[in-house]
Amino acid sequence: MKNQKILVVDDSMTQRMIVGALLSQQGHTVIMACDGEEAVRKAKSELPDLIIMDIVMPGLNGFQATRAITNDETTWHIPVILLTSKDMDSDRVWALRQGATAFMSKPLDHDALLKLIETLA
Repeated sequence: MKNQKILVVDDSMTQRMIVGALLSQQGHTVIMACDGEEAVRKAKSELPDLIIMDIVMPGLNGFQATRAITNDETTWHIPVILLTSKDMDSDRVWALRQGATAFMSKPLDHDALLKLIETLA
């Protein structure tokens, strides 16, 4: 597996730490953001290889941040995996329409996430 720079975005510090620790253990470099606005800024400044983003956040939510990132000429190429406790088919469709590469439900299946990251490397 190629080591990547991954931006983890979640308004829950616990979720950020859990996902960040999982990715760090696999040798990835982890950058964190606590909301959509910070995610868009860090995507532009850090140019990560991949973004893992929660949907339900105050301010700019994950759908809006994904749309901003995937519509920007400097960050459009960065794959975005949306993570959420919202697991309806309509959410999946909307996530893909916003430019997300993939959609995963919480509670997070760590093995499935690592396999997905490997396919996007």
